[in-house]
Amino acid sequence: MEYEMNTQPSDVSQTNGDSSEAGLLDWLRVVGDQNMPETYQQAVVPVAWIGRTSTDDAQDPTLSLPRQLENSRNALPAGFVIVAKFYDIESGRANIERRGNGTAHQQFDIPIARDGGIADLLAEAQGADRRFVAVVCESIERVARTTYSSTKIEFELEQAGVALLAADEGIDPAAVPGAGDSAAPFRRATPTLTRRIKQAISEWYVLNMPELSWGGTKTHTHQGFNIGKPPYGYLAVKTRHPVKNKAELGKTKHRLVPDPVRGPVVTQIFLFRALDRIGYQAIADRLNREPGRYPPPDPIIGGGRRRRVGAWTASNVREVLDNPKHTGYMVWNRRKRARPERGIRGKVNPPTAWVWSARPTHEPLVTREIFEAASTVGRYRQGSRSEPTRNPQANRTCLLRTYLRHALCDRRMWGHNVRRNAYYRCTPDPRHHANRPWFDTHRAHVTVREDKIIAVLDRFFERRIFGEARAHLLAESIDQPERDNEGTGSTAVDRHRGCRREEPGASSGVRMSRLPPGSGRGCSSASAPCRRGR
Repeated sequence: MEYEMNTQPSDVSQTNGDSSEAGLLDWLRVVGDQNMPETYQQAVVPVAWIGRTSTDDAQDPTLSLPRQLENSRNALPAGFVIVAKFYDIESGRANIERRGNGTAHQQFDIPIARDGGIADLLAEAQGADRRFVAVVCESIERVARTTYSSTKIEFELEQAGVALLAADEGIDPAAVPGAGDSAAPFRRATPTLTRRIKQAISEWYVLNMPELSWGGTKTHTHQGFNIGKPPYGYLAVKTRHPVKNKAELGKTKHRLVPDPVRGPVVTQIFLFRALDRIGYQAIADRLNREPGRYPPPDPIIGGGRRRRVGAWTASNVREVLDNPKHTGYMVWNRRKRARPERGIRGKVNPPTAWVWSARPTHEPLVTREIFEAASTVGRYRQGSRSEPTRNPQANRTCLLRTYLRHALCDRRMWGHNVRRNAYYRCTPDPRHHANRPWFDTHRAHVTVREDKIIAVLDRFFERRIFGEARAHLLAESIDQPERDNEGTGSTAVDRHRGCRREEPGASSGVRMSRLPPGSGRGCSSASAPCRRGR
């Protein structure tokens, strides 16, 4: 007490009685103010810090985030103190609804206590018990890379009464509600213009980089280098990377060469599909009968959802048939890569979006004509079986199943039996086809007997395929008017008085060689189409 009395400041008045107690309290306050840390003396504006970094561009979060925090702290005016720290390790291009929900920060030892991500920051800003009145970042692109997301976050904070500050823009205390000149506007014109320009430049950057990358990858494709795993039937030959720095890191480029064992399997698969016109599973079953001759693709580790491992499946066959690299051309951009963190789902791009090399870059395993023929089989086989049905009530097999189509509507005809005769029928459904342009001229039922078509096919093969005069008939038919099989020169549709009498196999819609007269019947009047027919 003696020490305290000796150090009592001279400006403290000495009074008697109760007044002496008040003087002592004043002296204690002065001493407390003199010994209070400077930080607490100036802590009048609490601020939250927001940081973001991404691992996609080889940034090191353990270095980038501390640097952002230090630059933000140094730019704050006197009296501004960071009381909460929010940061994320994610792409700034992600949808705003998906921001701040990642766990990438758990993979790094970052020496900054984390109060949450951008989502937690926005949630606290909306609350009445928030700890801050402003948010500071190193630069505005750290909030988001796209202008829409950045301005939306800024707008939400502003509506909650929280200012968004950027260290590289210079911090004006008047921009913070309740700090500095309270009569100044909440957001000033010139700083806002500067920020919008920076946001536009940031978005231009993220759009320009993929654009340049796209052009480089197209050139990479035109030069014949493969991207990703080589398709079944090919081997990848590594070549030294032309960029010295990347070559020193062990990076290489790959070209495709045929696999001497699996290459012929690809050719056989395309022949099964294009010539035999059978389904994916039927092809897989054929290949699995001789695994030594047709080795299956290598099993994928972790593919628990696959029906088979180390054997051919329908999906394996489809993947081979759908890959245009087997034609000798290098093709890229067939699939869009999924980016869950940005809300982007993976998908198969349409053929119009594929990037083809200008010329063949590696040895083909199938011609482009056979590839295109195999690609169209699925459209004609829809709903059709490759093998005979196992239904015990099925007494016969339709020989022309999947091969017979009605020329008017281009729909596949289906087989059915009437007594002992087999017929093929086309019956449109008004519920599904009433809006089609051909519906009004299409008969309710178009039928044709199988034996009549088989007779015409036998005659066609006998004369034009295996006949002695086949070469002469082929040369004679070039650039000549269309004729029927008997050489009479009559057209497929003979016009009669008041109606159009249809010959079977022509107007009745059979897309094959011309059929003999009398194998079907029915007519449609030009004024009032009838719906007769078998």
